[in-house]
Amino acid sequence: MSFPPSRPPLSNHLGPAFSRRRALGALLAIPAAGLLSACAGTATAGAQRISQAALEPLANSVPAGTTIKVGDPSIKVALELSGLVKELDGFAVEFANLSGGPQTTEAFRANALDVGSVADIPPIHATWTGLDVRIIASVFRQDAVNHPIYELGIAPGAGITTLEGLRGKKVAYSPGQAQGALVLRILDKAGLKQDDVKLVELPSTGDTYSTALASKQVDAAPLGGVQIKRYLAKYKGDGGSTIRHGLRDDPGHLYSPAKVLADPAKAAALAKYVEVWGKAQRWIEDHPAEWLEGYYVKDQGLTREDGQYLIDSSGKRDLPTSWTEAITRHQETIDLLAREQKKPQLKAADLYDTRFEAIAGNAFAAAGKAGAA
Repeated sequence: MSFPPSRPPLSNHLGPAFSRRRALGALLAIPAAGLLSACAGTATAGAQRISQAALEPLANSVPAGTTIKVGDPSIKVALELSGLVKELDGFAVEFANLSGGPQTTEAFRANALDVGSVADIPPIHATWTGLDVRIIASVFRQDAVNHPIYELGIAPGAGITTLEGLRGKKVAYSPGQAQGALVLRILDKAGLKQDDVKLVELPSTGDTYSTALASKQVDAAPLGGVQIKRYLAKYKGDGGSTIRHGLRDDPGHLYSPAKVLADPAKAAALAKYVEVWGKAQRWIEDHPAEWLEGYYVKDQGLTREDGQYLIDSSGKRDLPTSWTEAITRHQETIDLLAREQKKPQLKAADLYDTRFEAIAGNAFAAAGKAGAA
């Protein structure tokens, strides 16, 4: 889902708006050879990595004059609506209107962003292209299998009623993004290999997948969020349908370049941001009416019906204080992608900065207790 242009900050605690244009302008300043090498994936995984042991303990306070650049558009709105923005005191936060793996990784390479909000695949692919990144916060869904982010959209007339029925069909595929990894996981669950289907590479942006299904360019494609509802409303009468995949597809992460996390001042500021981020996640869950109106309707321009659909389908949030189970699941995804995409093996644990492990979860839990008091 795309986001509208950044608005002027509502509080002097937020620094100047940091636009996509500035981020991409900085990106273009990178020497062409270096950029092409990075994007082509020629860098080896693990090159010039900063070890966890080399990272200093998080400071208890943020040094004066510290600025962090954040690509987390939805939480920017939550901070403004909730008033939690006031807790980002003593340092500047510049919000960029950037989200998703490709844009975030580009901005990291351009030194134009300090932290971004993504799913579980971008940190893996960034590492495979030689960019040293670490996850600093995670959010999941309780009862995730019954509250999926994606469902498998089926084109009218495709005749697919089970995951095994994908054999011989055309399936939309976006390498390097969550939807692409989900397709590989679905095939694995169905006992199918890539050669058993025809993967059609398409960008998973906007309504590209639903349009491809409607035009029968593909037989199946992962649809997310309100696209599920809209696709069924428009094409169910023609035979369009969706299938639940029965897998967890819920990871959401904040991640940063390791070189940013090696800066004690920025790391301290990010720790405070992660704390307030955890509180914002609780506020969103506890204030669905305000979130519906302030974010989905006013900020995103959705109808109230569509916004309520997204709130209902997401279920309850889970912000753990231990990443052990999440890292195990992440490793399973890495193993599958490494095998299917012929990439180097990685250790999922190396993608996490454990200094931050309990911060968001503790803040989420504390905010819940405070709200219940």
